[in-house]
Amino acid sequence: MRPLKSHFRAAALTTLETVLKQVKETRVFRRAQAVREVVAGHHVNVVSATFRFTNAALRKWVQRFAQQGPQGLWDRPHSGRPPKVTCALEQHLHRLVDHDPLPHGSRSSQWSCRELATILARATGVQLGRASVRGVLKKTRAAKSA
Repeated sequence: MRPLKSHFRAAALTTLETVLKQVKETRVFRRAQAVREVVAGHHVNVVSATFRFTNAALRKWVQRFAQQGPQGLWDRPHSGRPPKVTCALEQHLHRLVDHDPLPHGSRSSQWSCRELATILARATGVQLGRASVRGVLKKTRAAKSA
């Protein structure tokens, strides 16, 4: 087994504690917790088993923290199409759902996903299919019940 050769600044633990208090993303929070344990002197195998990371992944996060500081714990930008449904679009959709569909030209007092997609496209210019609208609403409902 290769030893982990990373040298940390004296303030590394303090920096990680600050990150843990400020960060909101779960993935980054878990990485910071695991890296903190390694910086505190715990063995990589023990920490990776505790946090259910692979040894290679934990080593990567520790080394990125050693080289880049707290910014090394965040995901790097990756290629691929950006998501069509942004946070602002989700919020707009939820505001629509909270209102009565009748003033928007609906013949029913309940929204359909197709109607929501049409109204959303008119208001924002973003074309979503009814399956995408349904997915956003389903994700939100699952988050509220959890």
